[in-house]
Order: sequence, then structure tokens, then C-alpha cells
Amino acid sequence: MPTIDMQQPRPKRVRKDPEERRREILAAAIRLISERGYNGISIQDVADEVGVTKQGVLRYIGSKDNLLAMVYRDNYNATGNVDEFMDSGLPGSAPDDLRFPAYLRFLVQYNSRRRMLVQLFSMLQVESFNPTHPLHDEFAGRQDAIWAYYSSFDWNIPPEIGGWDEYMRPVVRRAMEIMDGVQLRWLREPAAGADDEWLSEEWASLEPAIFPSPTWDGYR
Repeated sequence: MPTIDMQQPRPKRVRKDPEERRREILAAAIRLISERGYNGISIQDVADEVGVTKQGVLRYIGSKDNLLAMVYRDNYNATGNVDEFMDSGLPGSAPDDLRFPAYLRFLVQYNSRRRMLVQLFSMLQVESFNPTHPLHDEFAGRQDAIWAYYSSFDWNIPPEIGGWDEYMRPVVRRAMEIMDGVQLRWLREPAAGADDEWLSEEWASLEPAIFPSPTWDGYR
């Protein structure tokens, strides 16, 4: 009598388009880093999350440090920029009437729709205090990079405050520091995170202190 093989057939590995697999890997890395930090995860953790081998992940991203660069620069830093604001058609986005406070409102609203990436940014910002962290130099020079980037645009600012270069650097620095702090509170408080409009409303309450009346009236 013939022997019957009672073993179940192994499921076939699903082959996916390389770009789809790359997106899956980056999405898994974003989730894991935002929860545990860069130093708290391994390539094997990402592989387990996606359901592929460690070598399979490395085939797409090269190394752990390269994965971090892709997650941060190609996702968080690549969107929500001034060019996207200018394409939005929102008040204050026209090239001949480009208003910095209006852009910051756009950025806050944009960030309110990408909580996971904001959490990832906040986690990396703290981790990067360590000089051995792959993004240490990038975060250490973040304020200079932000200033240089925003200074490449022709903003419409109140004439009585003087030129952009002479006046606006401390304003930009304070605005970024306040935004970082508000976003941390948004991430930390469950009630704030559950309210889709909380971040924008909180920013709106702080905006008059950054861009006070009457100087900024008509330029927000």
C-alpha cells in the first residue's frame, strides 16, 4: 500500500514588484523607529515585520545607516516644503505674495496628517544627541540648514522690520523651536492626538506671539 505524505505543502513566497517591496520596507522601518528609535531596532526586525529575509531587506536598502537616510531624507524631509505650498493655491502662496506665517500654517496642517513621521522625527532628534548617531551632524546643523533653505525664497514681510537677512533669523529659529515643542505635546497627549484639528488650533493660538500685531497685519 503506498505511503501517504501527510505534510502540508509549503506556501509559495509572494514575489512583489521591487518598488512595492521597497515601500513596504520603508513603511515598516518608519513604524519601528518611531516606536523604538534607530538604536532599538535591527535589520532583522524590519525583515520580520515585512515577512522577508534579512538579506532580502539588505538587497533593497544596502545597510542600516542607508535605511535611516532613506526614511528621514526621502520621507520626512522630502515633503511639506515651500514648493508644495506654492503649488497649493492657498492664501499667501503666490510667488509675488509669499508669506512665511502662511507657509508655517500649511506645514503644521501637513504634519497633522503624518503623525507617524513626526514621531519618527522627534525620536531621531533626541537620539542624535549621541555623536556616534548617523544623523548627529545633520541635526546639529539643522537650524543653519533651515535658515539657508527658507532664505532661498522671496518672502513678503513687513517693510518696517527691515530685510529678511537682517531681522528674520531669530524669528525663524523661535518658530521652529515652538513648532517642535507643540508637536511633542501633540504626540504625548492622547486627547490631542485624537483630535485632527488640535495641532493647527494650538499653532493658531501661538502665532500672534511669533508674528505680532500690528506689525504683521496683512503679512500673515
